[in-house]
Amino acid sequence: MFLTRFRINTARLGSRNLLASPQHMHAAVMSSFAGALPSAENTSRVLWRLDRNSRAEVLLFMVSEERPDLTHLVEQAGWPTTAAWQTYDYKTFLDGLTIGTTWAFRLTANPVHNVRRTPNEPLKRTAHRTPRHQMGWLLKHQQDAGFRILETPAEQRRLPQGDEHQLIVRDERRHRFSKTEMITGMANQVPLVTVTFDGRLEVTDPVALRRTLTLGLGKAKAYGCGLMTLAQAG
Repeated sequence: MFLTRFRINTARLGSRNLLASPQHMHAAVMSSFAGALPSAENTSRVLWRLDRNSRAEVLLFMVSEERPDLTHLVEQAGWPTTAAWQTYDYKTFLDGLTIGTTWAFRLTANPVHNVRRTPNEPLKRTAHRTPRHQMGWLLKHQQDAGFRILETPAEQRRLPQGDEHQLIVRDERRHRFSKTEMITGMANQVPLVTVTFDGRLEVTDPVALRRTLTLGLGKAKAYGCGLMTLAQAG
């Protein structure tokens, strides 16, 4: 497994096109792998995420089984003569995860649930709209994903409701794009709501957490969702 980091040059026209469209970014990411054929059913999963730390600092992270070649992204959206990308061996880090260790984490996800307005209406996938419900979505998935989000000490919680967990939700983004159905050939408008979670967690199941870090969490993985990364907790 490999973890790759690439800084996007936001001043370039090609960057603006990629940053405005999850579809275009997905295509650019998949073009980084010689073995990723669009028609191949056994193509390995590639996770990616954009970290928009500031207007001038946007980072692309990727997790993949195959080592990527981002030459085309450097030429389109980077600094061709002065900067490239960094790819790290991820397996060593994953193998070192142990129960009880704590980490800071970041995750961009598509928090959704299935609802129906009437008893006879089929279930419809709908995005959670409020930060509290979005947090609830992640808390619901934490056990199966191999971690526990740390609680906030009582004396540090804000009134009146307080922040029960060391978790924040930020950078909500709403996208809408056309997607062609394979069977009918018709194009449908697809809505996509993404949010970024920052917080602190404790490892409860290293095997499950390794699966989460390499296969992703939640829906819309092709569009920049599901990739969780860990860092030393300060």
